[in-house]
Amino acid sequence: MRDYGKVYGTFWSSQTTHTLSDDGKLLALYLMTCSHATIAGVFRLPDGYVAEDIGWDHERVQKGFAELLAKGFANRCETTKWVWVVKHLEWNKPENPNQRKSAAKIAQSVPAECGWKLDFMRACAESLGLEAPESGNRSETVGELFPNQEQKQEQDIEEAKASLSASSQPPDVDELDDGVPPCPFDSLIDSYEAALPLLPTVRRSLFAKGANGKALRTRWRWVMTAKHERGERKGERLATTAEEGKAWFTRYFEYAADSDFLSGRDGKFRACDMGWLVKAENFEKVLSGKYHHEQREVAHA
Repeated sequence: MRDYGKVYGTFWSSQTTHTLSDDGKLLALYLMTCSHATIAGVFRLPDGYVAEDIGWDHERVQKGFAELLAKGFANRCETTKWVWVVKHLEWNKPENPNQRKSAAKIAQSVPAECGWKLDFMRACAESLGLEAPESGNRSETVGELFPNQEQKQEQDIEEAKASLSASSQPPDVDELDDGVPPCPFDSLIDSYEAALPLLPTVRRSLFAKGANGKALRTRWRWVMTAKHERGERKGERLATTAEEGKAWFTRYFEYAADSDFLSGRDGKFRACDMGWLVKAENFEKVLSGKYHHEQREVAHA
């Protein structure tokens, strides 16, 4: 989900746009700017979403998608209701490694039964750092593409689990003058939204002032003061600078993204968002690996 979408001025002068009906133009603009869209240009969009957002009935929605398919602008699978804006990644190339990784995760989350998935992967896999498939096999994982990052992430999470087991976290408290750098809300929210693009975005002005902001400050203070309980860094703090603290949270959100349940990829859990992830009880459950049981079973099969 996102707050805005990019539309170039050339949209109105393109040959494709000139051949679209008014409904086709409106639906095309909607697909590029709606809150359901993603950085990868692929997303699930049932008729009801479109009908509610732009006030169309079911028949009008169906005709609109049929026109966009005929013009090569977008393709929607009628079985899964996932949409592919065909030239999205040509118009909106990922601007940094985090965006590219997020787009790759979304690409891999498209259901195997989606009718256009194979065509999409063949057309876009290379630009996302993925291997173009020979068939519909989805055996490759994003984790395999970033082995060094994955190894560091697993080490950090394991050490954090040990630290959690040795000392309880403090209750949620307001900012204290204790030498800990102020909680960098914007940077941490950026990391969350890059790692978990399928989850709700954060209303930043409200988040920092509410209970969720208070919880994030407490988790931040814990990361900046807790110590490793084992391993080569036993006795050292998890983070000693603001940059190390931000890097730790980036790995935490990426660890959460590895869970199909928490990331929203399996569609079974709708309550996860940044506020949920930083609440004390949920934070401890995530670090304890409660939501990664399926991945561990696959890894050790």
